[in-house]
Amino acid sequence: MTTIRPPLREVIARHGLSASKALGQNFLLDAQLLDRIAHVPGDLKGASVFEVGPGPGGLTRALLDAGATVTAVERDRRCLPALAELTSEHPERLRVIEGDALALSLPEVLAEKGHIVANLPYNVGTALLVNWLSGESWPPRWSSLTLMFQAEVAERIVAATNDKAYGRLSILCQWRTEARIAMRVHRSAFTPPPKVMSAVIHIVPKLAPEHVRAATLERLTAAAFGQRRKMLRASVRGLAGALDALDKVGIDTTRRAETLSVEEFVKVARELG
Repeated sequence: MTTIRPPLREVIARHGLSASKALGQNFLLDAQLLDRIAHVPGDLKGASVFEVGPGPGGLTRALLDAGATVTAVERDRRCLPALAELTSEHPERLRVIEGDALALSLPEVLAEKGHIVANLPYNVGTALLVNWLSGESWPPRWSSLTLMFQAEVAERIVAATNDKAYGRLSILCQWRTEARIAMRVHRSAFTPPPKVMSAVIHIVPKLAPEHVRAATLERLTAAAFGQRRKMLRASVRGLAGALDALDKVGIDTTRRAETLSVEEFVKVARELG
């Protein structure tokens, strides 16, 4: 049963909260929209969920109402009293940590096969996603990611070959996961409204992605897209062995990075070792 609580605007006013531009905060207050986001991963009853940047706790409320056991990390100590009210309602299902999500390891905050659900702060969202996708161990600890990004970042995640948004993030995500835009969110849904539109991305891991060292693929894509307007023979010239690897897999070095598929990048990275 959904707990009857004061409106989020009332909680924000009572605690004197305002969104911090320095922390990339934009509060989402629409309860129906928050409920929709909480249901994107599927049935969360009894599931472990890690939330980053809960702010005053709007999405946290929705996750708790969906039956999840939530660990939330919040850098802004101004928000902690509001979150403490939710903890007092659900002492066995909500743990709030004051700290930086980038400094935490997932085993500290997420049970095996748990979910990550977050309205990510704009200034650290991409860095967090790359952390969750990187590393040599796969499949990951999480079973799904449901993340709010700027629409531009969301488009980069799902972009196809030859799309202007296609790049390093597209390849890293699509190599190991299936990603889709679950919903788009108008800027007016936030307080204060950001200058850009947003989107919720849902990501699930592939059980058996093509095997290649993640670090090698990251170095290759960094070189290839570092000068994306140049032909590959120029853009990857500084990466030892890259030109030979392209030749071995039969890729014309006059092509540009955005024309290579994820599978082609993986083949080249495998040759690089």
